[in-house]
Amino acid sequence: MKKWKLAHWILLSMVLGVAVGFACNRYAVDEAAAQAIASHFGVVTTIFLKMVKMIIAPLVFATLVSGISSMDGSRSIGRIGTKALAWFIAASLMSLGIGLVFVNLAQPGAHLNMPLPAADAATHLKTSALNVKDFLIHLFPSSIAEAMATNQIMQILIFSLFFGIALGKVPGPAGEFLKRTIDGVMEVMLRATNAVMAFAPFGIFSAIAGAVTVQGPGIIFTYGKLIGWFYVALFALWTALYCAGRAVLRSRMNELLKSIRDPMMIAFSTASSEAAYPKLTEVLQRFGVRKRLVGFVLPLGYSFNLDGSMVYQAFAAVFIAQAFGVHMPIGTQITMLLILMISSKGMAAVPRGSLVVVAAILPMFGLPEAGLLLVMGIDQILDMGRTATNVLGNSIATAVVAKWEGELSAAGAPEEEELTMASVGEHTDTVAVSS
Repeated sequence: MKKWKLAHWILLSMVLGVAVGFACNRYAVDEAAAQAIASHFGVVTTIFLKMVKMIIAPLVFATLVSGISSMDGSRSIGRIGTKALAWFIAASLMSLGIGLVFVNLAQPGAHLNMPLPAADAATHLKTSALNVKDFLIHLFPSSIAEAMATNQIMQILIFSLFFGIALGKVPGPAGEFLKRTIDGVMEVMLRATNAVMAFAPFGIFSAIAGAVTVQGPGIIFTYGKLIGWFYVALFALWTALYCAGRAVLRSRMNELLKSIRDPMMIAFSTASSEAAYPKLTEVLQRFGVRKRLVGFVLPLGYSFNLDGSMVYQAFAAVFIAQAFGVHMPIGTQITMLLILMISSKGMAAVPRGSLVVVAAILPMFGLPEAGLLLVMGIDQILDMGRTATNVLGNSIATAVVAKWEGELSAAGAPEEEELTMASVGEHTDTVAVSS
C-alpha cells in the first residue's frame, strides 16, 4: 500500500465517490434530502479547497519573484511574455475552432427532448462584471494584502512583476540575502504543498460523492449527447495540443504527460484549477522547467490560456442556438468565435467565468440568456473536463516556452544557479526544486 502513488489514491477516491454518491441519491427520500446529504460531503471538500487556497498566494508570489529577479532585465521578461502570449492566442483560437466544428457536426441541441426555459427566465449571473474597463482596472491591485487574501492571481502577478524587477536591481549582500530568503519561502511552500496534497483523496471523494448525490445518474442520460460530444471535442483538442507540444518537445512530450497526471486528476475530480496549481508548479519544476519560467508563465496561463473553457464556450453558445431553433450561419459563428476570444480573457477575474462569458455574448446574437439554464444543471460534469484541459494546455505551454528559451533541463538535473551557489559554499543545504 505504501507504494501507491497519489494518482492511484485519487482514482480510487473517484470510483468510491461515484459509488457512494449513487447509493445516497438512490435512497434519498426526495431532492431536499439529497441536498442535505451532499452538504455534509461538501464540508470535507470545502476544507480541502480552503487548504489549497491558503498556499496559493504565497506560492505564486514566491515563485514569481524568485523567477523574475533572476532574469536578465525587462527585455528577457518581455521576450518570454511575448512567446507565451503568442502560444496562448494560437491555442485559444484552435480550441474555439474545435468546439465550433464538433458542435455543428453533432447538433446536440437539435431535437432536445425536454422543456425549454422561458426566454425571460433569470440566470442570476453578473454579466455586467465582464467589460474591458472593469477588467483592466481589476488587473492592478490597490492592496497586495487584499489581492493575496482573495487569491487574485493576476493582481499578485502584477505586484510580483514590479517587486521582482526591483529586487533584481538591488546590489550587494542585501539583494542576495533577500533573493535567498524568497527562494527559501518557495521551498517551504512546495513542502507545504506536498502536505496539503496528502488530503487530496478525501477532498476528491467528497466532491464526487456530493455531485452524484444531488444530480444522480439520470442527468447523464438526459444530456448524454451533449456531454458525450463535448468530451469527444476535448479529446480532439488534447490530440492537437499533444501534437503541437511534441513538435517542440520531441520525445519528452510523453514524459510531460506522465509528470502532470496527478495535477490533471486533481483538476478533473474537483473541477478547480486552483486545486491543481500547487502540485502543477512542483511537477513542472521536477520535469526540468526552470523555476523562473514556471513562476512567470504558469500564472499568466491561468489567466489567459484556458483551452478547455474555450471549447466549452463555443459548444454552449451554439448548443443554445440549436435548442431554440435559431439558425446561425458559419460567418456569424466565426464572428462569435472572435468575440469569445477577446471577452474570455477577462474571465479569470469573474466568478463562474465561463458561464458569464457565454451569458454576456448571447444577446449579441439574438439568443436568450435563459438558454444557459439548459447547461447550468450539468455544468459540474462539463467543468471537470474543461478544467483538466486547462491544466494540460498550461503545462504544455510552460514546457514549450521553456524549450524555446533553452531553459528546459533533463528531469532531475539541478539548476545552474543552485550548483554555482553550492560550489562557493552558500546554501549548501538547499534542495533543488527542479530535481
